[in-house]
Amino acid sequence: MHIEQYKPVAVLQPFIRSIMIIESEYALQNEVLPDTSLVMAFRLKGNVAASDYGTLPSAVIAGLRKTSRTLLYAGNTANLLVVFREDGAAAFFKASLHELFGASAALDNFIDQQILRDISEQLAEASDYAAAVHKIQEFLLTLWKHAVPDLLVHTAIRQIRQANGNVRIKELLHHLYISQDAFEKRFRRITGATPKQFAAIVRLRSVIDRSNDATLTETAYNAGYFDQAHFIKDFKAFTGKTPGEFYRSQLFW
Repeated sequence: MHIEQYKPVAVLQPFIRSIMIIESEYALQNEVLPDTSLVMAFRLKGNVAASDYGTLPSAVIAGLRKTSRTLLYAGNTANLLVVFREDGAAAFFKASLHELFGASAALDNFIDQQILRDISEQLAEASDYAAAVHKIQEFLLTLWKHAVPDLLVHTAIRQIRQANGNVRIKELLHHLYISQDAFEKRFRRITGATPKQFAAIVRLRSVIDRSNDATLTETAYNAGYFDQAHFIKDFKAFTGKTPGEFYRSQLFW
């Protein structure tokens, strides 16, 4: 598998983490861990199937999720991915993004079908991947609602990350001066997850990123897991594997 990453133009950088091309000459299987970013994907050639969906549409958007998923790439496959920042996708879509939690959906459910046909044709006619990325950025600029990031949600995300996901929602509210119901509605509309779901993803990602099989118990304890059985249950749900199986596997990214 070959991955090329492109930096978004300046006006899109507050909303988009990266734009990338994922190309595979040979058929392969990949396991993808849950993350805190929604992803929009356009198929440039070949086919990709997901364990929870089947063959993915040529243009698809994937929501946040609490479990890993298996992607099956056919040979000679290339896809263009737009990876949004945690609070970035809401600047391009009217729908409340929490409806996508745990799911993928064809992009024509969210974007006018003629607009989608136009960009699909432009991608097909692009002379190379750099030209395809340029077309996607022009497309994103037409979708952009000229919104600015929600400062309250942005602050909450930063605090959740600083705590590595080990934070109580009531503790966040103490500093944000907003009712819990209003905060949760605002947060899930923008990020695509409830604050609790979002924090759980950050927490498990933090444990995995900061540990190996030998140091896992200590790292989990520092992340607030005091019951090993509870931690192993969450870990297996998150990765699809026990800790030992996970760290012996080379399939995750």
